[in-house]
Amino acid sequence: MQFTASDHYVCTPDLTLAVNAAITLQRPLLLKGEPGTGKTMLAEEVAASLDMPLLQWHIKSTTKAQQGLYEYDAVSRLRDSQMAQVSHAAGQDNLGERVRDIRNYIVHGVLWQAFTADQPVALLIDEIDKADIEFPNDLLREIDRMEFYCYETRELIRAKHRPLVFITSNNEKELPDAFLRRCFFHYIQFPDATTMQRIVDVHFPQIESQLLQTALRLFYTVRDMPGLKKKPSTSELLDWIRLLMASSDAMTALDKAATQQSTPPLVGALLKNEHDLRLLDKLLGMQRNHR
Repeated sequence: MQFTASDHYVCTPDLTLAVNAAITLQRPLLLKGEPGTGKTMLAEEVAASLDMPLLQWHIKSTTKAQQGLYEYDAVSRLRDSQMAQVSHAAGQDNLGERVRDIRNYIVHGVLWQAFTADQPVALLIDEIDKADIEFPNDLLREIDRMEFYCYETRELIRAKHRPLVFITSNNEKELPDAFLRRCFFHYIQFPDATTMQRIVDVHFPQIESQLLQTALRLFYTVRDMPGLKKKPSTSELLDWIRLLMASSDAMTALDKAATQQSTPPLVGALLKNEHDLRLLDKLLGMQRNHR
């Protein structure tokens, strides 16, 4: 398998190389970068390009590694057992047969599904740094050896095909060295203006050139301001451009912002807290005073 490109995702040469390196090494591809730089979307596009089903595991602060393997639904089994007693008294025992087989109460996690799939699949473990620090360590053996043991059914679940694993992180927590050693790592740099124009063209092929150029210039001006708590991301730029294209006087407002150092229109799509909005107003005021 080799990933080349996608019509719906602008993939830089170094990112394409990283994907193919992970495929060649049969190692998980660990992706880091600012939120909104397309880490999750990359997994979706690679899976579509290689014609592979994609299984997604979105991690939360309460997620445990065991949930990715399987969970034993003891509550449902107890409830069915109680109902089976009633059914047995009525001369029916179909539910009782179900209760006696514990396999009916094993809920397969995404790793179980990926390991037992009849064809190779792509597996996305999204935002792994949201979980507690032990979460990556708890998955070391399973991801490395591509197998795990189900104690309730006393069976070894071994991968039929090694899945193509994508792991994303927003760098909220440091990941253990032992886990990092088993991954191929790539940091997605924030796109420069040329790459960003290609990204916008993919999403909005009909956008007017003048609107795009002015919007990009203002976007990078805002993003490069010193002291921002949260810099606007690619996804926020796309939201902003979508709003601008829907506005009848967007070009006029953009020109005013660019020439008179005023607040860009619909700036709430880019800046998401009052500190950054006040900082923008202050810097624009200073620029106007020095004209």
